[in-house]
Amino acid sequence: MSYSVGQVAGFAGVTVRTLHHYDDIGLLAPGGRSHAGHRRYSDADLDRLQQILFYRELGFPLDEVAALLDDPAADPRAHLRRQHELLTARIEKLQKMAAAVEHAMEARSMGINLTPEEKFEVFGDFDPDQYEEEVKDRWGDTDAYRQSKEKTASYTKEDWQRLQDEADALTRRFVALMDAGEPADSEGAMDAAEDHRRGIIRNHYDCGYEMHTCLGEMYVADERFTRNIDAARPGLAVYMRDAILANAARHTS
Repeated sequence: MSYSVGQVAGFAGVTVRTLHHYDDIGLLAPGGRSHAGHRRYSDADLDRLQQILFYRELGFPLDEVAALLDDPAADPRAHLRRQHELLTARIEKLQKMAAAVEHAMEARSMGINLTPEEKFEVFGDFDPDQYEEEVKDRWGDTDAYRQSKEKTASYTKEDWQRLQDEADALTRRFVALMDAGEPADSEGAMDAAEDHRRGIIRNHYDCGYEMHTCLGEMYVADERFTRNIDAARPGLAVYMRDAILANAARHTS
Protein backbone atom coordinates (compact mmCIF):
# COMPACT_ATOMS: atom_id res chain seq x y z
CA MET A 1 0.00 0.00 0.00
CA SER A 2 1.34 3.44 -0.90
CA TYR A 3 0.00 6.97 -0.55
CA SER A 4 0.33 10.21 -2.49
CA VAL A 5 1.91 13.30 -0.98
CA GLY A 6 -1.52 14.89 -0.75
CA GLN A 7 -2.95 11.93 1.14
CA VAL A 8 -0.04 11.90 3.58
CA ALA A 9 -0.36 15.64 4.16
CA GLY A 10 -4.02 15.09 5.00
CA PHE A 11 -3.29 12.19 7.35
CA ALA A 12 -0.57 14.05 9.25
CA GLY A 13 -2.03 17.54 9.27
CA VAL A 14 0.99 19.08 7.55
CA THR A 15 1.35 20.88 4.26
CA VAL A 16 2.53 19.34 1.00
CA ARG A 17 5.29 21.97 1.05
CA THR A 18 6.50 20.62 4.40
CA LEU A 19 6.71 17.07 3.00
CA HIS A 20 8.60 18.36 -0.03
CA HIS A 21 11.00 20.15 2.31
CA TYR A 22 11.54 17.00 4.39
CA ASP A 23 12.34 15.12 1.19
CA ASP A 24 14.72 17.86 -0.03
CA ILE A 25 16.77 17.77 3.20
CA GLY A 26 16.79 13.97 3.37
CA LEU A 27 14.65 13.75 6.49
CA LEU A 28 11.78 11.84 4.89
CA ALA A 29 12.36 10.49 1.42
CA PRO A 30 9.32 8.68 -0.02
CA GLY A 31 9.82 4.98 -0.51
CA GLY A 32 8.71 5.04 -4.12
CA ARG A 33 7.60 7.01 -7.15
CA SER A 34 4.67 6.65 -9.50
CA HIS A 35 5.15 6.08 -13.23
CA ALA A 36 4.75 9.83 -13.61
CA GLY A 37 7.49 10.49 -11.05
CA HIS A 38 5.21 11.58 -8.21
CA ARG A 39 6.13 10.77 -4.61
CA ARG A 40 4.54 7.66 -3.08
CA TYR A 41 4.79 6.97 0.66
CA SER A 42 4.75 3.52 2.28
CA ASP A 43 3.48 2.54 5.73
CA ALA A 44 7.10 2.59 6.94
CA ASP A 45 7.39 6.17 5.66
CA LEU A 46 4.28 7.08 7.64
CA ASP A 47 5.83 5.55 10.78
CA ARG A 48 8.93 7.70 10.28
CA LEU A 49 6.81 10.79 9.70
CA GLN A 50 4.99 10.13 12.96
CA GLN A 51 8.34 10.02 14.76
CA ILE A 52 9.43 13.25 13.06
CA LEU A 53 6.27 15.07 14.09
CA PHE A 54 6.59 13.84 17.68
CA TYR A 55 10.12 15.21 17.92
CA ARG A 56 9.20 18.42 16.12
CA GLU A 57 6.37 19.01 18.57
CA LEU A 58 8.87 18.58 21.38
CA GLY A 59 11.06 21.32 19.91
CA PHE A 60 13.90 19.29 18.39
CA PRO A 61 15.62 20.89 15.38
CA LEU A 62 15.18 18.93 12.18
CA ASP A 63 18.86 18.07 11.79
CA GLU A 64 18.85 16.53 15.28
CA VAL A 65 15.67 14.59 14.46
CA ALA A 66 17.40 13.16 11.39
CA ALA A 67 20.44 12.13 13.45
CA LEU A 68 18.23 10.44 16.04
CA LEU A 69 16.12 8.53 13.52
CA ASP A 70 19.06 7.52 11.32
CA ASP A 71 21.10 6.11 14.19
CA PRO A 72 21.49 2.42 13.25
CA ALA A 73 21.79 1.46 16.92
CA ALA A 74 18.53 3.15 17.88
CA ASP A 75 15.59 1.01 18.92
CA PRO A 76 12.19 2.28 17.65
CA ARG A 77 10.69 1.36 21.01
CA ALA A 78 13.36 3.46 22.73
CA HIS A 79 12.27 6.42 20.59
CA LEU A 80 8.69 5.97 21.75
CA ARG A 81 9.69 5.63 25.40
CA ARG A 82 11.77 8.80 25.21
CA GLN A 83 9.01 10.73 23.48
CA HIS A 84 6.49 9.52 26.04
CA GLU A 85 8.70 10.77 28.89
CA LEU A 86 9.20 14.16 27.23
CA LEU A 87 5.51 14.56 26.40
CA THR A 88 4.52 13.60 29.94
CA ALA A 89 6.85 16.27 31.32
CA ARG A 90 5.37 18.85 28.96
CA ILE A 91 1.82 17.87 29.92
CA GLU A 92 2.66 18.34 33.60
CA LYS A 93 4.10 21.79 32.90
CA LEU A 94 1.06 22.81 30.86
CA GLN A 95 -1.28 21.56 33.58
CA LYS A 96 0.55 23.72 36.12
CA MET A 97 0.29 26.72 33.80
CA ALA A 98 -3.43 26.06 33.22
CA ALA A 99 -3.97 25.94 36.98
CA ALA A 100 -2.13 29.25 37.36
CA VAL A 101 -4.26 30.86 34.66
CA GLU A 102 -7.45 29.56 36.29
CA HIS A 103 -6.29 30.99 39.62
CA ALA A 104 -5.65 34.36 37.98
CA MET A 105 -9.06 34.33 36.29
CA GLU A 106 -10.78 33.44 39.56
CA ALA A 107 -8.94 36.17 41.43
CA ARG A 108 -9.82 38.69 38.73
CA SER A 109 -13.52 37.81 38.81
CA MET A 110 -13.58 38.13 42.61
CA GLY A 111 -11.67 41.40 42.64
CA ILE A 112 -8.71 39.93 44.50
CA ASN A 113 -5.34 41.64 44.08
CA LEU A 114 -2.68 39.08 43.26
CA THR A 115 0.72 39.14 44.92
CA PRO A 116 3.79 39.82 42.73
CA GLU A 117 4.63 36.09 42.90
CA GLU A 118 1.15 35.10 41.78
CA LYS A 119 1.04 37.76 39.07
CA PHE A 120 3.86 36.16 37.13
CA GLU A 121 2.99 32.51 37.63
CA VAL A 122 1.65 32.36 34.11
CA PHE A 123 5.07 33.37 32.78
CA GLY A 124 6.69 30.13 33.94
CA ASP A 125 10.12 30.15 35.57
CA PHE A 126 11.25 33.45 34.06
CA ASP A 127 10.27 36.22 36.47
CA PRO A 128 10.83 39.75 35.10
CA ASP A 129 11.14 41.12 38.65
CA GLN A 130 14.07 38.81 39.33
CA TYR A 131 16.40 41.09 37.38
CA GLU A 132 14.92 44.43 38.39
CA GLU A 133 18.08 45.67 40.13
CA GLU A 134 20.24 44.62 37.18
CA VAL A 135 17.85 46.35 34.78
CA LYS A 136 18.08 49.54 36.82
CA ASP A 137 21.87 49.39 36.83
CA ARG A 138 22.12 48.83 33.10
CA TRP A 139 19.27 50.97 31.77
CA GLY A 140 17.90 53.01 34.67
CA ASP A 141 19.10 56.32 33.19
CA THR A 142 17.66 55.70 29.72
CA ASP A 143 14.47 57.06 28.20
CA ALA A 144 13.46 53.50 27.32
CA TYR A 145 13.54 52.45 30.97
CA ARG A 146 11.50 55.45 32.07
CA GLN A 147 8.96 54.93 29.29
CA SER A 148 8.57 51.27 30.15
CA LYS A 149 8.13 51.92 33.87
CA GLU A 150 5.54 54.61 33.14
CA LYS A 151 3.56 52.40 30.76
CA THR A 152 3.62 49.22 32.80
CA ALA A 153 2.88 50.93 36.13
CA SER A 154 -0.83 50.95 35.29
CA TYR A 155 -0.96 47.51 33.67
CA THR A 156 -3.60 45.16 35.03
CA LYS A 157 -3.45 41.37 35.20
CA GLU A 158 -5.38 41.33 31.91
CA ASP A 159 -2.75 43.57 30.34
CA TRP A 160 0.06 41.27 31.43
CA GLN A 161 -1.85 38.25 30.16
CA ARG A 162 -2.40 40.01 26.82
CA LEU A 163 1.33 40.71 26.55
CA GLN A 164 2.13 37.10 27.33
CA ASP A 165 -0.41 35.88 24.75
CA GLU A 166 1.16 38.17 22.14
CA ALA A 167 4.63 36.91 23.01
CA ASP A 168 3.50 33.28 22.83
CA ALA A 169 1.88 33.84 19.44
CA LEU A 170 5.05 35.46 18.10
CA THR A 171 7.16 32.62 19.47
CA ARG A 172 4.95 30.07 17.71
CA ARG A 173 5.31 32.10 14.53
CA PHE A 174 9.12 32.02 14.72
CA VAL A 175 9.12 28.30 15.51
CA ALA A 176 6.85 27.58 12.54
CA LEU A 177 9.24 29.48 10.28
CA MET A 178 12.16 27.45 11.59
CA ASP A 179 10.28 24.19 11.14
CA ALA A 180 9.42 25.16 7.58
CA GLY A 181 13.11 25.70 6.84
CA GLU A 182 12.75 29.43 6.30
CA PRO A 183 16.13 31.18 6.73
CA ALA A 184 16.40 33.97 9.30
CA ASP A 185 16.79 36.56 6.53
CA SER A 186 13.64 35.45 4.68
CA GLU A 187 10.75 37.85 4.27
CA GLY A 188 8.62 35.91 6.75
CA ALA A 189 11.30 35.89 9.46
CA MET A 190 12.12 39.57 8.97
CA ASP A 191 8.42 40.46 9.10
CA ALA A 192 8.11 38.56 12.39
CA ALA A 193 11.12 40.46 13.73
CA GLU A 194 9.52 43.75 12.72
CA ASP A 195 6.31 42.79 14.53
CA HIS A 196 8.44 41.96 17.57
CA ARG A 197 9.95 45.46 17.46
CA ARG A 198 6.57 47.12 17.04
CA GLY A 199 5.20 45.15 19.98
CA ILE A 200 7.96 46.58 22.15
CA ILE A 201 7.05 50.09 21.00
CA ARG A 202 3.36 49.49 21.58
CA ASN A 203 3.70 47.91 25.01
CA HIS A 204 6.92 49.25 26.52
CA TYR A 205 9.12 51.91 24.92
CA ASP A 206 10.37 53.47 21.68
CA CYS A 207 12.58 50.85 20.07
CA GLY A 208 14.58 51.90 17.04
CA TYR A 209 16.47 49.44 14.88
CA GLU A 210 19.78 50.03 16.63
CA MET A 211 18.24 49.27 20.01
CA HIS A 212 16.40 46.27 18.57
CA THR A 213 19.66 44.77 17.30
CA CYS A 214 21.16 45.26 20.77
CA LEU A 215 18.24 43.30 22.21
CA GLY A 216 18.76 40.56 19.64
CA GLU A 217 22.42 40.27 20.55
CA MET A 218 21.52 40.11 24.24
CA TYR A 219 19.19 37.17 23.56
CA VAL A 220 22.27 35.19 22.53
CA ALA A 221 24.97 36.74 24.76
CA ASP A 222 23.05 36.35 28.02
CA GLU A 223 22.54 32.66 28.74
CA ARG A 224 19.48 33.41 30.88
CA PHE A 225 17.66 34.91 27.91
CA THR A 226 18.94 32.16 25.62
CA ARG A 227 17.75 29.43 27.98
CA ASN A 228 14.31 31.03 28.33
CA ILE A 229 13.85 31.56 24.58
CA ASP A 230 15.26 28.18 23.55
CA ALA A 231 12.80 26.44 25.87
CA ALA A 232 10.26 26.85 23.06
CA ARG A 233 12.62 25.52 20.39
CA PRO A 234 16.37 24.80 20.53
CA GLY A 235 18.22 27.42 18.48
CA LEU A 236 15.34 29.92 18.61
CA ALA A 237 17.38 32.66 20.32
CA VAL A 238 19.99 32.65 17.56
CA TYR A 239 17.29 32.51 14.89
CA MET A 240 15.47 35.50 16.39
CA ARG A 241 18.73 37.44 16.72
CA ASP A 242 19.60 36.80 13.08
CA ALA A 243 16.10 37.76 11.93
CA ILE A 244 16.28 40.99 13.97
CA LEU A 245 19.66 41.88 12.43
CA ALA A 246 18.41 41.11 8.92
CA ASN A 247 15.27 43.19 9.48
CA ALA A 248 17.32 46.13 10.77
CA ALA A 249 19.59 45.96 7.73
CA ARG A 250 16.52 45.84 5.48
CA HIS A 251 15.16 49.07 6.92
CA THR A 252 18.39 51.02 7.45
CA SER A 253 20.53 50.10 4.46
